[in-house]
Amino acid sequence: MQKRTLGKSNLEVSAIGLGCMGMSFSYGPPKDTQEMTSLLRAAVERGITFFDTAEVYGPYLNEELVGEALAPFRGKVVIATKFGFDLGPNLDPRGIKGAPGLNSRPEHIKEAVEGSLKRLKVETIDLLYQHRVDPNVAIEDVAGAVKELIQAGKVKHFGLSEAGAKTIRRAHAVQPITALQSEYSLWTLTPEKEVIPTLEELGIGFVPYSPLGKGFLTGAIKENTTFASSDFRSTLPRFTPEALKANQALIDLLASIGKRKNATPAQIALAWLLAQKPWIVPIPGTTKLHRLEENIGAAAVELTPDDLRDIDSAASKIKVEGARYPEKLERMTGL
Repeated sequence: MQKRTLGKSNLEVSAIGLGCMGMSFSYGPPKDTQEMTSLLRAAVERGITFFDTAEVYGPYLNEELVGEALAPFRGKVVIATKFGFDLGPNLDPRGIKGAPGLNSRPEHIKEAVEGSLKRLKVETIDLLYQHRVDPNVAIEDVAGAVKELIQAGKVKHFGLSEAGAKTIRRAHAVQPITALQSEYSLWTLTPEKEVIPTLEELGIGFVPYSPLGKGFLTGAIKENTTFASSDFRSTLPRFTPEALKANQALIDLLASIGKRKNATPAQIALAWLLAQKPWIVPIPGTTKLHRLEENIGAAAVELTPDDLRDIDSAASKIKVEGARYPEKLERMTGL
């Protein structure tokens, strides 16, 4: 597996990481712990060194799973986690209804980090993200709290998630940001407008989550696919039958490029992301070994400038139907 460095930092990770959320949260009930432990260890054996979790996934279950599974590989892997929510008893396992309130008060950040350190079984968190921008706490205060944690040796690198360009600049001025994690794929091109140019200017790495459009860009989801009520896609406007039917044109595009390259639609979608910038590291999630291997295979798919032009040209003519989140969640982004 090739390696990439996140921005100007010295944080080197595998070119493709592994998003661990779906193992415990959002996509139906938590999966079998033993099976997921085997999958996480299989990922390490195949060259993945970058794993993404958060205290809210479960809550807590996912950090415990990742901490236990990766304990034998301390110092050989990079684990990223996130703070930023008040985790009460009403949290819906899909992460939508009864969703927790935002909380990035400095004292809460420090409490959250102590919990994450224990669950992850580490002395230092490799990469700590603010999960969502908290409008009630100045981003300078958030960055300042993480700076203190870095000085105390409890955190190595600072990141933001779903933050806008202005927020990124303000935080970076207090404590240099190593990585931004936001949704980015051929299905969600929003970061291209302001965020990616800002990251390039400041030397910050980019970690796209949902690089396969929450499973849609694999081609496995059709207009008649139904989702259990415990799967948060059942609440997303982009996963209604009408939207899925309209958005099938994107899958057709990826499949046609894939035929040329002897690759799957998912591999083309990931290869496209890797080709955008050398400091982009997507973190597709999966609970299946064959999908893990398919995603890893994307790192070997080389898209030529002509391929990229063809993809961009065709994608620009496709209007993606449906909002990515219900309005309440879409508002949880920083400017």
